[in-house]
Amino acid sequence: MQRMHADGPVRYSESRRPAGRPCYDTFAVPLFYRLARGRLPSVQLPAVKQSIVTLDMEGVLTPEIWIAVAERTGIEALRRTTRDEPDYDKLMRYRLEILDAHGITLSRIQEVIGTLAPLPGAIDFLRALRERVQLIILSDTFEQFATPLTRQMNWPTLFCHRLEVQDDRITGYKLRMPDQKRSSVAALKSIGYQVIAAGDSFNDTTMLAEADHGFLFHAPAGIEAQFPHFPAMHDYDELLAAICARF
Repeated sequence: MQRMHADGPVRYSESRRPAGRPCYDTFAVPLFYRLARGRLPSVQLPAVKQSIVTLDMEGVLTPEIWIAVAERTGIEALRRTTRDEPDYDKLMRYRLEILDAHGITLSRIQEVIGTLAPLPGAIDFLRALRERVQLIILSDTFEQFATPLTRQMNWPTLFCHRLEVQDDRITGYKLRMPDQKRSSVAALKSIGYQVIAAGDSFNDTTMLAEADHGFLFHAPAGIEAQFPHFPAMHDYDELLAAICARF
């Protein structure tokens, strides 16, 4: 009969193996039995650090919504954006006061947004980028504003905020969380991602600083001068090449 060993069957020697009986591998079979019984120590494999890209939306992929509203309504005060005001809460309270004073409703703003399209080249850039790496759009826009634009961009993942609306009037806003762009990048890094980020405004700079690699894109000259440690890109081919060189 076949002899047994604590670690499994043992191969017969060539001289003792009965005709037609398989010749067991003296190493592989006992190893299999040890693995099956969990008697080998676990092997710690090195972690694989994947890359993910985070992008701002307005100014990077789409027109600035508030500037479009200013142009359509003729209210020049609404042209002020995060490129001009680093304090987002101050900027939003300023905007809400103007909307209330002029009777501008959510549906009126959505009507303007419905006429907008992504910036020239943005859709091709996103398509090329998503073929190579996963991405998330981190924006300080609002769910009620974003849908017409994300639909045209083939529904990328978007983290943003939410407006408070009563009878079609915008009465306030709810941040998803304070400093959500930086916090999102930190969370992605905590689960093993290398993060590559791009944005154009003051509210993007904490995201760029938190990322493993941060780029300014289409940023005003003043922001480029204030944050010279972030490489500044000015066209999508240049940005795509810079991102791809980092993973």
